[in-house]
Amino acid sequence: MCGGCEDSATGCNHTGGSFSGPCDTAKGMQKEINERVGRNESDDLTLQAFVQEYGPTVLIVPPAKGFNLAAWVTPVVAPILALVLVWFVVRRWRQKGTLATASGPEVPAEFLSRAKREAGREYDE
Repeated sequence: MCGGCEDSATGCNHTGGSFSGPCDTAKGMQKEINERVGRNESDDLTLQAFVQEYGPTVLIVPPAKGFNLAAWVTPVVAPILALVLVWFVVRRWRQKGTLATASGPEVPAEFLSRAKREAGREYDE
């Protein structure tokens, strides 16, 4: 990663104005990479040298260990855990969703017959 614009060193491109192209930081990094490739230095050795010089932020893809591992795993694991949790909750709700009989005081028969008569009158009108 370019330290000047937070873009990759090969993709660093400042467009507009009188300047267009990689910044000085990216040019220096590209030159150093070309020198190391010219000396047949291994990719791992080149990466280690860049990490020592610029820190781990120089890597476009951070190594998958420590906290960075959580950044790689969380986007996959979190939705799966959420789906499992929703499945368990819905399943539990469905099991508890049994109908219960109404309880309360007994309604006397005279009140029921009166209610039926009055309801019948309302529908007849």
